[in-house]
Amino acid sequence: MSLSPKKTPDPLTATPHLPVGRLAPSPTGAQHVGNARTYLLAWLSIRSRGGRIVMRIEDLDSPRVKAWAIQQAMDDLRWLGLDWDEGPDIGGMNAPYIQTERLELYRDAFELLRAADRIYPCTCSRSDVLAAASAPHEGLEGPIYPGTCAGRSANDAKAFADQAFSWRFRTSNANRHLNDLCAGNRQMNVANELGDFVIAKADGTPAYQLAVVFDDHAMRVTEVLRGDDLLPSAFRQLELYEFFGWQPPQFAHVPLVVGLDGRRLAKRHGDTRLSTLRAQGVSAERLLGLLAQSCGLRETAEPITARELLDEFDLAKLRPEPYVYRDDLLGM
Repeated sequence: MSLSPKKTPDPLTATPHLPVGRLAPSPTGAQHVGNARTYLLAWLSIRSRGGRIVMRIEDLDSPRVKAWAIQQAMDDLRWLGLDWDEGPDIGGMNAPYIQTERLELYRDAFELLRAADRIYPCTCSRSDVLAAASAPHEGLEGPIYPGTCAGRSANDAKAFADQAFSWRFRTSNANRHLNDLCAGNRQMNVANELGDFVIAKADGTPAYQLAVVFDDHAMRVTEVLRGDDLLPSAFRQLELYEFFGWQPPQFAHVPLVVGLDGRRLAKRHGDTRLSTLRAQGVSAERLLGLLAQSCGLRETAEPITARELLDEFDLAKLRPEPYVYRDDLLGM
């Protein structure tokens, strides 16, 4: 199927030789050391090849979004020495760069999905999904959606005008392959291993998967480097890229920063916010030296700037295991 929403440039027609990456913080809270490591790698991967960087704020998770976190995220990244060529603060040809300001741009893509009957209204709550999915039938991210509402068509949404529902994407029963720059060759059947996924609210406001695919395409992104906890999302997004007939970017899913308990870095591991490090007088160069060592880019944790890492950067040097962070590594 070769469908393309209007107002969306083809990423292969503009400067095809120039890699384009993005830094896409979600302003649901402060950025921390784990975020910084991923942003650094995403920036180095593109800048080391002379490419362009897009700054995009992914703020569609409205109940959790903190208004102050948008500016703080950009301040944190600039403190690290990371820059960008387009973004909310400097503008660019793909403005606006805050997702809640792009809602009208997503409308055509949503309508194409509805017209093709690739989405259907789902009235299941999270507790309904948990109750319907038997315990042994668990996917990579918990219970797989059991298909309770999958027999409905897009037109059935009219019957639920006064009832809460979301739109789910009807996944295909096909084995999808992904040659990830970090995770290697992977294969997944989205229907069997992940299930149909939520793609929009009842009013058509897009959820994460649809907005990210649309924006990466519209902003000509050729490489998406992010944490490996989002690897399953790459397969969901490949389904959407195929539907719209768009060329997917190259994916690179990097190991996360974890605490001593092996779990993804979070509040339970103490205060690892970049704003806190800044307030305590930790220099960006000191943190970057530690992060560069953690990635295998340097043998020592001596302070260094992001730009000083460019000449010898090679994503192949990245260590495959998660990085265990402790407060004492920065002398805190």
